[in-house]
Amino acid sequence: MGHITKTLAALAATATLLAGASAGAQAQSFMPTTGLSSQPIGHFEFCQRKPQECAPTNAAGAQFELTRELWAKIVEVNNLVNTMVAPRTDWELWGVEEFWAYPENGYGDCEAYALEKRRLLIQAGVPAASLLMTVVRQQNGEGHAVLTVNTSMGDFILDNLEPRVLRWHETDYEILKRVSERHAGQWIGVSDHRNVVVGSVR
Repeated sequence: MGHITKTLAALAATATLLAGASAGAQAQSFMPTTGLSSQPIGHFEFCQRKPQECAPTNAAGAQFELTRELWAKIVEVNNLVNTMVAPRTDWELWGVEEFWAYPENGYGDCEAYALEKRRLLIQAGVPAASLLMTVVRQQNGEGHAVLTVNTSMGDFILDNLEPRVLRWHETDYEILKRVSERHAGQWIGVSDHRNVVVGSVR
């Protein structure tokens, strides 16, 4: 009886451990966010020009059900924009260091890619509350913008420098902050505690 009791206890402990690991994996699927953060100046100016793009959103629409069809659409849009937009800096296009805008005549920088993907996915029926502009730090220390898609299966990153759609924690970026799912003009911090080694910020 003692052996059976020990075996049952071991099985129970294993089940508890697996449940905890599953919960941990589920938690890791979503970015751990903090409170309100500063709005990038480029996005602030974008919102001044296009206030309809930066309005409160229906947060109940966030974490939409990720079906096979919607996943195919996300991958399609990511590939389409990465292919149809040619990289140009804001200085080359606009004569300023930072200017958030949709691709101009097929050209744009990282924010332009992300904004265009957001626009096309909204047109495809993905809730605006699930399409979150995101600022990250690259391995070389430079800032970069990507689009986060918040789904029932976790947060996924659409990036013009990466052809694959990855889970946020599979990227080698340090995630700094993203737009709030409640308001497209507000930003919230991300507590990214992964061991991502980046260069010094210039």
